[in-house]
Amino acid sequence: MSFPHHQRRTLTDRTSVAGDEARARILGIAFEMMAEKGYRGTSIAQVAARAGISQSGLLHHFPSKQALLIAVIDHRQEVDSRLLVDADGALLYGWTAFASLIELVRRDSARPQVVRMFVTLCAEAMDPEHPAHDWIQEHYADGERTLTAAIDAGVADGSMRADMPAITIARLTLSIMAGLQLQWLASEGRLDMAGEFEAYVAHLRRTWAVG
Repeated sequence: MSFPHHQRRTLTDRTSVAGDEARARILGIAFEMMAEKGYRGTSIAQVAARAGISQSGLLHHFPSKQALLIAVIDHRQEVDSRLLVDADGALLYGWTAFASLIELVRRDSARPQVVRMFVTLCAEAMDPEHPAHDWIQEHYADGERTLTAAIDAGVADGSMRADMPAITIARLTLSIMAGLQLQWLASEGRLDMAGEFEAYVAHLRRTWAVG
């Protein structure tokens, strides 16, 4: 039996939408479970059971546990990276880049599961055998490159002092963000993570801003 062309297209579109919805549901559940139990404490069977599908159904969307982890990481990166670019998709530079980081930390203050997932993943991924080991190394290396470039651009446009140690400030900023996340989780949200990070950036501006 064959369907008219327009009907085949409608059925295909519906199948695609259903597939996208299933994939999004699986990603959301996998994210929550990995935040709670870590990568190694989460199994494909557990994610499938909570999503209400068979293991084979889950593996249709994500062929392995490692593929699922990578998809979860990529999704988080895609969402957060939108804060670090302008309307044209260009990276933000100078003090504007630091303002975007304040907004990112403020957003994370309302997303304990996101922070827990990242902190847990970072700890686990220190193991060279962990599937996210290369990713975590590149994550910090990329953050260092991006912030160093932002500072260099600020020096070039005259908004930051010429003697500002770009790479040191970049590394220090990433370390403070990571440390505040850990302390915020340990305090069960009582620490004002966004306020503390904003105070750090204000100190940078007092020290290194021009004018």
